[in-house]
Amino acid sequence: MAQPDNNSSRWRLGLSANVLLLGAVSFFNDAASEMIYPLLPLFLTVTLGAGPTALGVIEGVAESTASFLKLASGYLSDRVHHRKRWVVVGYLLANLTRPLIGLASSWFGVLLLRFVDRVGKGLRTSPRDALIAESTPQTSWGKAFGFHRAADHAGAVAGPLLATLALTALPGQYGAIFLLSLIPGLLALGLLVAGVRDLPTAAAPTRREPLHIAAAWREMPSTLRRFTLILLLFTLGNSSDVFLLLKAQQLGVPIALIPLLWMALHLVKMGSSLPAGILSDRLGRKGMIVAGWGVYVLTYCGFALADAAWQAWGLFLVYGLYFGLTEGVEKALIADLAPERLRGSAFGLYHLAIGIGALPASLLFGWVWQRFGDPAAFGMGAVIALAAMLWLWPLRTH
Repeated sequence: MAQPDNNSSRWRLGLSANVLLLGAVSFFNDAASEMIYPLLPLFLTVTLGAGPTALGVIEGVAESTASFLKLASGYLSDRVHHRKRWVVVGYLLANLTRPLIGLASSWFGVLLLRFVDRVGKGLRTSPRDALIAESTPQTSWGKAFGFHRAADHAGAVAGPLLATLALTALPGQYGAIFLLSLIPGLLALGLLVAGVRDLPTAAAPTRREPLHIAAAWREMPSTLRRFTLILLLFTLGNSSDVFLLLKAQQLGVPIALIPLLWMALHLVKMGSSLPAGILSDRLGRKGMIVAGWGVYVLTYCGFALADAAWQAWGLFLVYGLYFGLTEGVEKALIADLAPERLRGSAFGLYHLAIGIGALPASLLFGWVWQRFGDPAAFGMGAVIALAAMLWLWPLRTH
């Protein structure tokens, strides 16, 4: 097994130097990303005149693109033995492209820029997750991934706050705010290049099959394959969060407060991710994931019935618990189930399952909203998530 980056004072916390630095990188990168993301549906609908279906196309294509590339980058990082170079290229591409979204003159231009941004995410995510696992003892995987998600969400708190301050100073000037996101993005890149280091990985397979999904799928344990299919089903009911922001606006949350609503969501994510990860190390992963999916079902039912702005605030706060209970824990479970020599590929398959479901989920949600109304769309998402939760419960993960 690869030897972790073991600074003894940090190992008492279960966090190595690499994990701490990757958390800081994610903090600054998400601060940059979340200066833009809460304003994106407003920029598209108010400035560019796009509708719910266009939102579904943009977010579905963007996230599916990222997830397909997460398989490729994870698979190749298992064979090339250089996780860091994939991570650097991915963050560089995203942070040089994302600020240009505010210059787009049509929703198709936003689609192209979001596509390139998500290419960057696809290149970095699986190698980064594998590097976190290799920098941490197995008994602390839940804590390490929980910490990373907490740092990521802390950046997502800082981003909307910065956007709100910028909107106050530059009302309606979305392009300028998007360009300002370059500053925290460059800080993330500096920390990554200067501080994070590669670690020796397990020996690569002697057989080098062509890169394709079937090859990676065949080599995985049956429990991991089944869990991946369950995640795919859940994702089919998990559309882009831009629809939640659109719903909040329609419920009467003022546009100027939308970034603060997004920040409140990430405060809950940040506060719950690390405790959930620690609990999963002690009590098991599956129960935490089932609980988180149950929160998701209840939240979507709430959005289907909501008719006032104050309800949007409450539902966003509860919705944050779903992320805290599941994001880091799902990754820790993947690390538990994956063969060491194929860990990057396993994370790639995990993200691929989410990506395969992302495009139809967002397209279907947008179409159902436009055709039958938002209560039908949120109700559909809740039913699909409930089915996935019931399928996961009997799965043996030990």
